[in-house]
Amino acid sequence: MEILELKDNKKAFIRLYEEKDFRKIQALNKEEGWNTLVENYLSTKEAWKNSDVALVIEIEEQEIIGYTRGLTDTCITLFICELLIDNQYRGLGLGKKIIHYLHNMYPNTRIELLADSSSRSFYEEFGFRTFYGYRKTKEE
Repeated sequence: MEILELKDNKKAFIRLYEEKDFRKIQALNKEEGWNTLVENYLSTKEAWKNSDVALVIEIEEQEIIGYTRGLTDTCITLFICELLIDNQYRGLGLGKKIIHYLHNMYPNTRIELLADSSSRSFYEEFGFRTFYGYRKTKEE
């Protein structure tokens, strides 16, 4: 567990995901407009259960204010499926802290992720470089 100092002398903690966190994660997803994750409740919950990278950021009042979920082979690749910080806590470096935490957990991996246009600048400023990929669902 890593302790992070926030404004107003509050502390936040990065810790492993627990099933009791799922309700708040879904609330964050809904606030962000990530409707596919919200609408596919059971599939999203199963994805969390089966992810080998699953961390939350919690403030002292036991409120989840951010999370990341991903997959890794522990040697080469760490793929971040989702990374989300509550709107009122953005700009405090929490996204960078959780990425550093992940890279410390799996120091030999390269981190890969998909980003939309609204988060592109965050990742570029953090030193990520663009690469191209593809996505397809079964229905497509």
